[in-house]
Amino acid sequence: MVAGVTSPLRLTDIAAQAEVSEATVSRVLNGKAGVAASTRHRVLAAMDLLGYERPVRLRRRSNGLVGLLIPELTNPIFPAFAQVIEQALAGHGYTPVLCTQTPGGATEDELVEQLEERGVTGIVFLSGLHADASLDPSRYHRLSSRGIPFVLINGFNEHVNAPFISPDDRAAADMAVRHLADLGHRRIGLAIGPTRYVPSARKEAGFTAALPSAEAEGLIQRTLFTVEGGHAAGGALLDRGCTGIVCGSDPMALGVIRAARERGLRVPEDVSVVGFDDSPLIAFTDPPLTTVRQPVRAMANAAVGALLEAVAGTPVQRTEYVFQPELVVRGSTAQVPD
Repeated sequence: MVAGVTSPLRLTDIAAQAEVSEATVSRVLNGKAGVAASTRHRVLAAMDLLGYERPVRLRRRSNGLVGLLIPELTNPIFPAFAQVIEQALAGHGYTPVLCTQTPGGATEDELVEQLEERGVTGIVFLSGLHADASLDPSRYHRLSSRGIPFVLINGFNEHVNAPFISPDDRAAADMAVRHLADLGHRRIGLAIGPTRYVPSARKEAGFTAALPSAEAEGLIQRTLFTVEGGHAAGGALLDRGCTGIVCGSDPMALGVIRAARERGLRVPEDVSVVGFDDSPLIAFTDPPLTTVRQPVRAMANAAVGALLEAVAGTPVQRTEYVFQPELVVRGSTAQVPD
């Protein structure tokens, strides 16, 4: 297709892309009943991928705006969450409004105020201020008092009356440590973020519970959830003789690998490294990263489901829904060197 020129719809192409019959494509394009919502979504997605403009009659009126607040876009796990959440919201007829916090930019409170001014139907918070146990949770009390439904992902606060969606961070750290221990590693370090953040504190608790206290002591480095943070923490842990390092995020793990290579160490022959999240493309790093997978799709869909139930006026249980992570073993871990 030439840019700026709209090609005529070809049912054959759309049907092949969506893996449905031409008759099904025709029913979707003509707004006929009898097509499952999932099938309709596949046909529309096929049209988008092929560059076709949707007919005007297929453009649905929005049920309302839903704010999605995420801390950044540099860590690929946040765009991964945002994509699934936006797809789920769009599937229910809602228009997602993505708000990203950047250093020196708008704060979470300012973004929430702007969303309220635009009459949002609800808000999804991903790794927001609710995850920081040192902060006053009254901002969420005020939001509740104004009747705006919201749901919070990654970070539990018992003083906030709302649905929480979390991975089991303690189990994540435990399974990472046990994996390294099974490979013969005895001096295992942890590179983690500040423990005022609930996910960091929980991972640290899982780490210390999986190791004898004498071994865990002194082998925890608290740093930033970035490549640079992992590089600094990894260097300190390697200098203390760690042969296996568990990280609080995938970018941190990449920083640890860089620190190892600067010291002439090979991964995994000399040092084993475990990340957290299983971010997109992380399987294609060098070496492919062993990591603990956060169940992004299940968590995102659960968050949207809980929010839309609250929007519909259905009583939603004000509790934490905890999802089980999964260890994904790849090429960055191996038997401890002799």
